[in-house]
Amino acid sequence: MKRTLFRNQLLPWLLLAPQLAITLVFFLWPAAQAIRQSFLRQDAFGINTSFVGLSNFQALWNSPEYLNALQVTAVFAVLVTVLSMGFALLLAVAVDRMIRSASIYTTLLVWPYAVAPAVAGILWWFIFNPTIGIMPYVLDMVGYDWNHISSKTDALLLVVIASAWKQISYNFLFFVAGLQSIPASLREAAAIDGAGPVRRFFDITLPLLSPTTFFLLVVNIVYAMFDTFAVIDATTEGGPAQATNILVYKVYFDGFVGQNMGSSAAQSVVLMGIVIALTVVQFRWVEKKVAY
Repeated sequence: MKRTLFRNQLLPWLLLAPQLAITLVFFLWPAAQAIRQSFLRQDAFGINTSFVGLSNFQALWNSPEYLNALQVTAVFAVLVTVLSMGFALLLAVAVDRMIRSASIYTTLLVWPYAVAPAVAGILWWFIFNPTIGIMPYVLDMVGYDWNHISSKTDALLLVVIASAWKQISYNFLFFVAGLQSIPASLREAAAIDGAGPVRRFFDITLPLLSPTTFFLLVVNIVYAMFDTFAVIDATTEGGPAQATNILVYKVYFDGFVGQNMGSSAAQSVVLMGIVIALTVVQFRWVEKKVAY
């Protein structure tokens, strides 16, 4: 492998400086500030600050609202990940089997990824609005009374659908790229041996897609736990009765609305720890089943 040698030892650091500055200012410094603030308690006006140690963390585990947010986040993240990856894989397989119109369908299916999360939330809020939405009217025809304003289940389904729909395009692109990288000769050989489409998919296609699937699994879990804030804020605002109040939204609500900065910082530290732990578990154990 050819190596690049720099005669000036300062040049590599100058090239890395912009990225290092961005990482320091927008990632490391806020994380350090959150960890520091999680051990403090401020009054409502931010004038008096006192060191309280682990009191903010202890209060979280004694809070029914926070434990409920943990449970809602777990259910929400699993549903969003499974739905977005499942539908994306189904669409990618369908497009991969096309010859002439594959590029057209790929372009159309990628468009939703350009929609901002808040816009996606408002879009689905209008579709499922109990008063003016078309979906409640259709569901009423089959005997289901949809009302995400009062029903916890309906509200959770709404934010799951909106969040998963937003992420399907991203997953679809990677699945299509993964499918196109699989040699056609492998599937053709299996077909000659008498394997049907379903058998070829589970015995050949799916195992060879494991690196792509593993990557998307990590990305989608992080997406569900962080990037879905705008969807929830634009649709349900954590309601009704905390049914859609996931951890990242509770961090915002307690910190910026409730002005409880110490608790909000402690929640952000816990959330960061959960995501890091999940990522480590996936790379430590799940990656062992990936066939590169």
